[in-house]
Amino acid sequence: MQVMQPERTSSMPTEGVAMVVGAGPVGVRVAQEIRRRLPNRPLVVFGAETWQPYNRIRLSSALAGELPWSQLGTDLRLPEDPLTRVHLGCTVTRIDRIARTVTDAQGDVHPYAELILATGSRPHIPDIPGTGRSGVFTFRDMDDAQRLLARRVRSRRTVVLGGGLLGLESARAMARHHTEVWVVEHNDRLMPRQLDAEGSAVLKARVETLGIRICLGDGVMAILGDRQVTGIRLRSGAIIACDTVVVATGIRPNIQLALDAGIAVGRGIKVDDAMRTADPQIYAVGECAEHRGVVYGLVAPGFEQAGVAAHALAGGQSRYPGSVASTRLKVLSTPVFSMGEAGAEQSLDAAREAVYRNETGDYRKLVIRRGRLIGALAVGPWSELASIQEALLRQRRIWPWQRDRFRRTGSPWPEQERDHVAQWPATATVCNCMGVTRGTLSNAMQAGCRTAEALSAETGASTVCGSCRPLVQELVGGAPQRQAVPRAGALVTVATLTVALIVLMSAVPISFPDSAEWSWRWDQLWRDAFYKQVSGFSLLGFMVLLGLLGLRKRVKAVRFGDFAAWRLVHVVLGAAALAVLLLHTGGRLGHGLNAALALTLIGLTVAGGLAGMTIGREHAVAVRSGRRLRRLTTNLHIAALWPLPVLLVFHILKFYWY
Repeated sequence: MQVMQPERTSSMPTEGVAMVVGAGPVGVRVAQEIRRRLPNRPLVVFGAETWQPYNRIRLSSALAGELPWSQLGTDLRLPEDPLTRVHLGCTVTRIDRIARTVTDAQGDVHPYAELILATGSRPHIPDIPGTGRSGVFTFRDMDDAQRLLARRVRSRRTVVLGGGLLGLESARAMARHHTEVWVVEHNDRLMPRQLDAEGSAVLKARVETLGIRICLGDGVMAILGDRQVTGIRLRSGAIIACDTVVVATGIRPNIQLALDAGIAVGRGIKVDDAMRTADPQIYAVGECAEHRGVVYGLVAPGFEQAGVAAHALAGGQSRYPGSVASTRLKVLSTPVFSMGEAGAEQSLDAAREAVYRNETGDYRKLVIRRGRLIGALAVGPWSELASIQEALLRQRRIWPWQRDRFRRTGSPWPEQERDHVAQWPATATVCNCMGVTRGTLSNAMQAGCRTAEALSAETGASTVCGSCRPLVQELVGGAPQRQAVPRAGALVTVATLTVALIVLMSAVPISFPDSAEWSWRWDQLWRDAFYKQVSGFSLLGFMVLLGLLGLRKRVKAVRFGDFAAWRLVHVVLGAAALAVLLLHTGGRLGHGLNAALALTLIGLTVAGGLAGMTIGREHAVAVRSGRRLRRLTTNLHIAALWPLPVLLVFHILKFYWY
């Protein structure tokens, strides 16, 4: 990425200068908004970093090798015109509110008419002994990422302090080149601000499948070593040996510049609904701003604030009402969504919850108060997230039958009720990461962007976490890409072989030996009482195991491991049970209750095999057809299960007592 040297004060006209301090995503957005509304206004932008503006959210992707470093700044372009001056690598050290000037680190003085502070935030370094040792890093900006890039190659074990979003992204980025990575979180759950206990447990299981080790509910007492890090000591007394520590324990707003200038601050720089500070000529936006007692640590609210500040600076009357706390991103390739009153730290008095879990291990929750949707969260893909987000912003009513539908299907509305993205209001947000609305995307399409790639390049939509990619494709008329469930290939193979075995059994019955000269009379397997008991109890054991696997989905206490792996085990056990049934009966159904039991077992296995084939190939057929077929085969499988326990009991009683 190109490095720009700081510029000295130029001969730009000083009357009416709009000055932006901060060249992060929000600072760039406010500069763009000012230039769009005031094309003839002199504009000056200061950035403390020497790098060209880049997308901080995508740093972990670049560090993990998933994104070229050169693409970090493709969606952040400062205005380029004769009236715009950019000073990168130039820190503003002082504000003189009376003279309306700022002083930079070189001692140069720059006048302004209006000043917009977009100074962002800095990493929070907890008061832990040893944080100054060599081998301790933070992960917040490009310089941090470059240092970690060099460190990652020779690190054998890295410990990340903090199980929030930044900590998990740091862990993903460092888990390369056979580096063992631990995440230590003093809370009892990952992402405690965004997720509840069950959502966090689902995320934890997925993170651990990547080889990242998680330590919850145990804080760090000290970082060990002389000059170089050798390990950490936990409050429990345990010691984790390591050579690298990444501190990702949160952020703090950069308020020192405003504080030194006598501007009112709290946790952040206090602003009103027009984003003005106590000084009417100075505004604050983004992570450094505190609005109605709230500091938003996310990009999307900062983009909204940037638009309001630019509008107010241009003489408009728009007001910022605040943002509904919303997180929509990918954590270690797992989509995570949290919005409104849904996380662990929210007060949910008098609220109802509706929870959905599916066979892929995805988790969703709606929070409803007085019949209105006030919160939602999800771990795993959810195609209706944008619709849920709109419903939350409007506090749309959720009726009891919609709650029931959500518990069964994962959506409160029938599929046909979901509006096409082109029918959404122009102000509806499509890309939460970059704050891109449907109106912005439609305008870009009218300007000539006809493909999802072109829309992404022009607006930045779907360039961060990618969860809105299907919506962008839908808007341009393309079919959203759908992914197969985990282990789909093995699932389809085993399920197909199981169904094929049943067909073979029906078409080619097993014959009896027709001569006494045969050395092995295989019919003894189902004629001899001893062999018959062995196969019978083996079959019973397989059915008990299958029943226990079914409990895993429904009983929280036994929910452990990877769901996709256990589902494959379920199918394999079903095929094994079918083979044992063949040994037990010789392929002959018998009469009466024996026939009923055998037919029930065969029907149960056929329905299960068809369900497995459908789930494994659902991504390859039309969405609605795939859902209907999956529902049909799953319901058949469940229906065939109900008479099995009764028939099995009667069969055992008949064998031993009659």
